[in-house]
Amino acid sequence: MPLEIVIGTQWGDEGKGRVVDLLSARADIVARYNGGDNAGHTVTVGEKVFKLHLIPSGIIHPGTIGVIGNGVVVYPPTLFSEIEMLEQNGVEASPQRLRLSHAAHLITPAHRALDRAQEVARGAGQIGTTGRGIGPAYTDKAARRGIRLEEMLNPEAFHKRMLAHVEEANQWLVGVYQAEALDPQAVADEYAEYAEKMHPYITDTSLLLWQALQNGQTVLAEGAQGTLLDLDHGTYPFVTSSTPTAAGALVGLGLGPGTAARVIGVTKAFQTRVGAGPFPTEVSGEMATRLRGTGANPWDEYGTTTGRPRRVGWLDGVLLRYAVRVNNVTDLVVTKLDVLSGLPSILLCTGYRVNGSVLTDLPLGPADLSPFEPVYEELPGWTADVRGARSWKDLPREAQRYLSRISELCGVPVCQVSVGPEREQVVDL
Repeated sequence: MPLEIVIGTQWGDEGKGRVVDLLSARADIVARYNGGDNAGHTVTVGEKVFKLHLIPSGIIHPGTIGVIGNGVVVYPPTLFSEIEMLEQNGVEASPQRLRLSHAAHLITPAHRALDRAQEVARGAGQIGTTGRGIGPAYTDKAARRGIRLEEMLNPEAFHKRMLAHVEEANQWLVGVYQAEALDPQAVADEYAEYAEKMHPYITDTSLLLWQALQNGQTVLAEGAQGTLLDLDHGTYPFVTSSTPTAAGALVGLGLGPGTAARVIGVTKAFQTRVGAGPFPTEVSGEMATRLRGTGANPWDEYGTTTGRPRRVGWLDGVLLRYAVRVNNVTDLVVTKLDVLSGLPSILLCTGYRVNGSVLTDLPLGPADLSPFEPVYEELPGWTADVRGARSWKDLPREAQRYLSRISELCGVPVCQVSVGPEREQVVDL
């Protein structure tokens, strides 16, 4: 009963959607286990580019069932926008192919309004939230006042619940943040319509997944965000409000620890992040533009969810080794190797210098990276275009050396490398 978990080893945006798309070809079920529509997974199939924020990207394969687990927070407008987009592109997203956990929590317009108001109130201390209501929804969940999808199955009680929810949020919006109040009746009526549409999608997905595993089917757990955004193990407080690490897949899907057979960590060949927070290997100027791109291409380093230009830098081996450890990663996928083609040399962070000493592991996790100066190893670059490579021997010797060094640093084998945006532009190792 194989459960395979795909996680990001960086600050998100590692190319997990692409990896999940490739692995989904042999999966029976692909399941999202954390986050909400603050995720952004891009899959390119021929001339079509699919950008999904909520629905598992593996659903693009016709034989795969998509599951949104109990650890996810669901914003109905995004859900149905993506269902419509998929079906317009010939991808079925009916209740037979997409299942939502009864225990997943709702994101409402009140959550989004609170998210924006709270970020404005932070002033100079803003944490770079997407403003999509993720944090307030998880706050309500932890405070035991959240609204679960199963409540939508009782229309009358749900309508009353939504009225009370918005009225309570208005007290905070107006009384604390001096923001504009929402119309409780309008929001409750809107969500009553969503409840009717979502009814056939809602089920006990934990039972569905357990039965699938018992029957020998393959389940692929699709993580959102990345390890360094994990609420406990990330660069706190510049983190998300959920658990993107491998352990979060078990809680977020309602499965036990013995079910996981493989943890696949995804890393870019360089480092990126969106929003505020520490970034030891960040670069600026011409090199930043070189790594980021101009935004003219869908694969350039601009947020799928926010559209913001990503901060970029050299690959951080210290943070990668940390991510491998806290996730117990068994296999590593390196994406965007092609972006490094043409650089005369490539820097790889192998340690941090602090107080005259060089550290290869974080003493107290990644929350405070400000004291550390990156220690770089310089590796030769390559001039060859790697986008046509389909095997190890097709890669330039310098690219092979770079990948081997990454594997040495983190202690995990590289199993796959992406060398371009298209589905087939991968090298299996």
